Amino acid sequence: QVQLVESGGGLVQAGGSLRVSCAASGPTSDMYAMGWFRQAPGKEREFVAAISWNGGRIRYTDSVNGRFTISRDNAKNTVHLQMTTLKPEDTAEYRCAARHTGYGTATYSSANEYAYWGQGTQVTVSS
Repeated sequence: QVQLVESGGGLVQAGGSLRVSCAASGPTSDMYAMGWFRQAPGKEREFVAAISWNGGRIRYTDSVNGRFTISRDNAKNTVHLQMTTLKPEDTAEYRCAARHTGYGTATYSSANEYAYWGQGTQVTVSS
């Protein structure tokens, strides 16, 4: 059973930067593909970014491509989402997710492809 705990959310002005992190614990947690999703009030959950277990493959949704960077440190069982040039429309609860892949290098953008979820961290971007 993988447990995920997010941290690093907060309030930032438009144009600013913020990094949210996800700490994973559990067996062989470094063989998990990871993803970030977000959900704003009144809106559906949205895929943000995904990374393969070894970091070799990365995927972003179009609206954050070029502004957000996903990375992972398997030695520390941590995944980060560095967010720059933040916009008010980035305001949402950000949740990380994990899916066991063994040594596969796929990334996943659909929420139902992930088995484990964190509780979320709020990111608020003021205009």
